[in-house]
Amino acid sequence: MRVFCIVLSLGVLGVSGRVDAEDDLQALLDRTAKQVSAYVDVISKMTCTERVIQLKLDAAGKTVVTRESSFDYLILLNQVGSDLELAESRLPIPSKRGAKKEPPPLLLSNGLSLLFLVFHPYYAPGFEYSLGEKETLAGRQYSTIRFRHIRGTRSPAALALRGREYLLDVDGMALIDPDSGSIVRIVAGLDGDMTDIGLRKFLSVIDYTPVPFQAEPPSWLPSQVVVDVESRHQHWRNIHEFSQYKRFGVATSEQVKIP
Repeated sequence: MRVFCIVLSLGVLGVSGRVDAEDDLQALLDRTAKQVSAYVDVISKMTCTERVIQLKLDAAGKTVVTRESSFDYLILLNQVGSDLELAESRLPIPSKRGAKKEPPPLLLSNGLSLLFLVFHPYYAPGFEYSLGEKETLAGRQYSTIRFRHIRGTRSPAALALRGREYLLDVDGMALIDPDSGSIVRIVAGLDGDMTDIGLRKFLSVIDYTPVPFQAEPPSWLPSQVVVDVESRHQHWRNIHEFSQYKRFGVATSEQVKIP
């Protein structure tokens, strides 16, 4: 009888631990969803400069081609009923080299700064979440949430190939400020095999940094996106750097630099 009581007690403790973990996860998801919803409104009122460094790598990982370009970058928000649509506007900044026609891009990797949408209420039903171990970044400890796309549901990530779009089943992790729910970093890759359409590897790392504005708390905005893509025969890496954030409006604007 004593042994039975010990086993029962351990079972109850285990269930309680799972319930506590689920409560912690849901509380963090609620804070993050609230931050992301507010963030959508903030970022759709911002413009900035985007610098894109495109690299083509050989089989040994050595860079064989490099291209750089800059854009005036703007995120456009369109909400129709319950549908949420976010799109990027990227206007090329003329090169100092003059009006010479720019070569075609090595790899188009637009929209990855919007991967925070995996936590937006519009996309959240299409993902499974779990609480990960705490991680330290730049001397500060953050909570982590792992996410995994549920096949067949809507996803904020897609691959455009030969005139068709393929939803990406992304799997990854986000570092999140446990108090505010602000996203600090997202690391995401493929959950599954897409070699049937030629995609062997997809990995992206999105870093966010607090950008202060007068009389307002800092907003965590994208500072850098690194994306690695491998097909059967080629390997590319694109680096997107965001700076010179500017709030635009009818009357006034304010400009800040990301440190």
